Amino acid sequence: MPELPEVETVRDGLDRLVVGAVVRDVEVFRDYSVRRQDGGPAGFADQLRGRRLDAAVRRGKFLWLPLGAPAGAGTASDDGAALLAHLGMSGQLLVRDPAVAGDWAHPHLRVRLHLAGAPSGAEYLDFVDQRTFGHLSVVDLEPTPDGAPGGLGSDLAAVPEPAAHIGRDPLDPAFDADAVVAAVRRRRTGIKRALLDQGLLSGVGNIYADEALWRARLHFARATDRLRPVEVRRALDAATEVMTESLAQGGTSFDALYVNVNGESGYFARGLAAYGREGEPCPRCGTPIRRDAFMNRSSYTCPVCQPRPRTGRW
Repeated sequence: MPELPEVETVRDGLDRLVVGAVVRDVEVFRDYSVRRQDGGPAGFADQLRGRRLDAAVRRGKFLWLPLGAPAGAGTASDDGAALLAHLGMSGQLLVRDPAVAGDWAHPHLRVRLHLAGAPSGAEYLDFVDQRTFGHLSVVDLEPTPDGAPGGLGSDLAAVPEPAAHIGRDPLDPAFDADAVVAAVRRRRTGIKRALLDQGLLSGVGNIYADEALWRARLHFARATDRLRPVEVRRALDAATEVMTESLAQGGTSFDALYVNVNGESGYFARGLAAYGREGEPCPRCGTPIRRDAFMNRSSYTCPVCQPRPRTGRW
């Protein structure tokens, strides 16, 4: 599943390549990809035709593009609506220029927005989704409780209702690390479960949680209420560090299911220290990396650098 650096890579691409474009037309090839839209595919298309894509915003793994009136009809979003995208397990937003790439359509193309006036000259914004867990919808933006920008890439103090319940992520300028440290220590859970809790902080998934905890030298089952503030802060700093490095390399791609808006893969997988490296030597001490079952997934740790607690929380 795409995690924060992958989604931020997509947001940045949308910001550069399609913000300012007007949606000329909409084609929905699979109704299920707009299953949360009032009015179904027809309602989805009606709410997008003629609208301008005003910004590209992200909170955690949610992406949205606030909608404005067509170019020349004003500068502000006129009704507080936005195109919301959740990529799910395999969703991709691809910016395409048929004049360059031809009119070939991806075999898993679910929705196509026809664009006019994109800064890149692109004519299509395609939603591709092999496993169909992702979805698009037009939603209302709600004011944020603190009045701060709703997410990375926005000056608007608003956020879509489906994303309002999730915490800010470590790359968000409004992220309050001290408040998150205190909230983590109030929980009675394991530190990895806390990092994955989207209500505490968003955007950290299985890959980056394992990498952050390896860097912080903390076992995933360490009890949060027994950690010192400095240890929790070390884990948060490591998560910020590892995701920033991943973002610089375009994210982590293990197969063709994650690509950026140009269809290119990220390269951070080559630099992973723990995740997916069972039996390989720890880059720090040489001990073989261990894999444990965790929440129907896996956790990867170094038995020496991240000793297992006697009374941990799994």
